[in-house]
Amino acid sequence: MSKQDVHLTGVERTFGRDEIIVSKTDPKGRIIYANEVFLNIASYTEDEVLGAPHSIIRHPDMPRCVFKLLWDTIESGKEIFAYVLNRAKNGDHYWVLAHVTPTFDGTGKIVSYHSNRRSPRREAVIKADALYRELLAIEQAHSDRKAGMDAALQAMVSKLQAAGIPYDEFVFTL
Repeated sequence: MSKQDVHLTGVERTFGRDEIIVSKTDPKGRIIYANEVFLNIASYTEDEVLGAPHSIIRHPDMPRCVFKLLWDTIESGKEIFAYVLNRAKNGDHYWVLAHVTPTFDGTGKIVSYHSNRRSPRREAVIKADALYRELLAIEQAHSDRKAGMDAALQAMVSKLQAAGIPYDEFVFTL
């Protein structure tokens, strides 16, 4: 589905504080497992998501630079926490606090990624949304998508350096 095919309803979905969205992907980001909470909030069936790219739930208002940071981190073998705006099949949206970790085989090779997503605090969503709008504007100000993503990533890195905190710490200050 291309970006222009994405219908957005403007309706926000939420899920319970005691619910956890869980999914696993292969190293290329194709879904190999999704729990019932994932399927319910995203309005997909298991058949629709298994083998599909995890980006099936990507919201077009989510800055690409955040996903670049996420993928660079997990591909290097580290875990990451991030606020993410997702899109359900019908165009509704939902925010999550994601914790993504690589899974290694006995030789230390990454064989999959595991993501647990919890319901975020409203105050954190407001702050993440403001930052993401700023980063998205930077991305969209460039005619070249990669240059825009790189510029937004650099803007985010500069903010973090100025604040003197790494990204993971920043996430927990929201």
